[in-house]
Amino acid sequence: MRVNRSITAVLAGSLAVASLTACGGNSSSTTTNTGKSATGVLNISMPDGASEKDNNNPYLATSAASHLGYRYVIYEPVAMVNLTDPTSQPVPWLATAWTFTPDFKSVSFTVRQGVKFSDGSDMTADDVAYSFSILKQYAALNSNALPIDSVSTSGNQVTVNFTTSVYVMQAKVLSTFVVPKKIWSAMSDPTTDTVQSPIGTGPYTLKTFTPQTVTLDARTSGYWQALPKVAELHYSTYTGNDTETQALVTGATEWSYVFIPDAKTVFAGRDPHYKLWFPPSLSADGLWFNTTIKPWDNQYLRQAVGMVMNRADIFNQGESGYFKPEIDNITGLPSPAGDSFVASQYKGVNGQKTPADATTLLTAHGFTLAGGTLKDPSGKPVTLTITDPAGWSDYQTDLSIIQDNLKQIGIAVTIDKADTDAWFTNIADGKFQAAMHWSNGGVTPYDMYENIMDGADLVPVGQAANSGNYGRFSSPDATAALKAYANASDDASRTAAMNTIEQIMVEQAPMIPTSAGNYGAEYSTKHWTGWPGDGNSYMPIQPTLTQALDVIMHLTPATS
Repeated sequence: MRVNRSITAVLAGSLAVASLTACGGNSSSTTTNTGKSATGVLNISMPDGASEKDNNNPYLATSAASHLGYRYVIYEPVAMVNLTDPTSQPVPWLATAWTFTPDFKSVSFTVRQGVKFSDGSDMTADDVAYSFSILKQYAALNSNALPIDSVSTSGNQVTVNFTTSVYVMQAKVLSTFVVPKKIWSAMSDPTTDTVQSPIGTGPYTLKTFTPQTVTLDARTSGYWQALPKVAELHYSTYTGNDTETQALVTGATEWSYVFIPDAKTVFAGRDPHYKLWFPPSLSADGLWFNTTIKPWDNQYLRQAVGMVMNRADIFNQGESGYFKPEIDNITGLPSPAGDSFVASQYKGVNGQKTPADATTLLTAHGFTLAGGTLKDPSGKPVTLTITDPAGWSDYQTDLSIIQDNLKQIGIAVTIDKADTDAWFTNIADGKFQAAMHWSNGGVTPYDMYENIMDGADLVPVGQAANSGNYGRFSSPDATAALKAYANASDDASRTAAMNTIEQIMVEQAPMIPTSAGNYGAEYSTKHWTGWPGDGNSYMPIQPTLTQALDVIMHLTPATS
């Protein structure tokens, strides 16, 4: 599950964690492999809720380690992929080299030697092999849905074979993190165990845990590369966007991902050290439907909703005109990232129409509108409950806009301001009617569309959909076209498959895209420098992505 969407309405509100102080750059000290002193604290936070559970299982989306992102400084990937620049070469990490076969059904890794887990034990090829094997053994852990067939080792070489081509999944394969086999193979159930004392190859270890703040210490020795300059990481959780923004403005936190209305004034304008960087991604936020619930199993009803949803209002009000660019193309592909992929028949075609257009479509397919109430073909009034966490003020603004939009075609909308933990669970289990949600992103539209409508991710309501297709959209044609794109051997075949995928997206509307995603963050250079940004986009800056580790490794204490 991707990082939470967050938006802040105002700076009013008290801090969720009153005891936090702006202590970056001036506290603890530790000795690195290079003999230099690592000093100071980096404060990182997210607006995910009032408290976290003592759970550090890196595979579980509901764990604190996942919510706050610190799983990625404890556990490391085989390679580091720069999503902000898909043309760049991945950075070798726990693998020093890798080779995919021409059909992309197999990859061989050369495992880095001299790597130790934080408990002092050696990382071996068996650990890397097990880290792929466990994904095959437990589907609930395989959030990227890697089609692993078999795994083998030979010396320091690990070969992973796949049941299908992983051409479109190369970045996901390389981002697989490594866990110690001796620990994970002994667990009673790795899909549910809480892992209170996590052991990984990363440069940080868990020091303390409270429901509001998690502290990690830099390792003092045994790390395979020079230790980071940041001696201590504080990961905190705030109740919502307002309290998160207040923490950023006061300096109580130094790195976050949260929407701030008028951010250039409210945040960046407050202090020259306060910075914004939001590189775009080829993905989409929008309104997801549970397509198993009547009448929302009706594609024409979903299309009509898409016709009247005001993307410009969502961008200018919900996203404050800067955070996530408006998506207006009917395919849901953002511009300019997706322009080259838009089929000729959809180039320049806007997804928004008039209420009259929507009503014409509905009445042509058995719906009736009378007295300001839309009724489905069975004669029942059409209603919709849309759910998102109360603290995500961007989404809450979006929902209010959508509520007003749908009144124009006689649909009564109820907004459910959900508890964050319950929301994550209900979205995964399919226990919702509609929700603002995000999609995956990648270097092609495949990741976005696959996340929305791949039948390979389809599971019954009540069973957690950990890989995507949270709306339980069922289209054999979409599944076949996605598979054809992923396995195509030439560009012409890929284009044909993508055109089919876009047509299904337009005509069946499994979700209504409104805004492009991003890999952005707010951060402060007061105590730490070396952050990525325009002109030096070495990695995405979002603190809950795998690449956050590489960002931290680049940080050095500010000189003034």
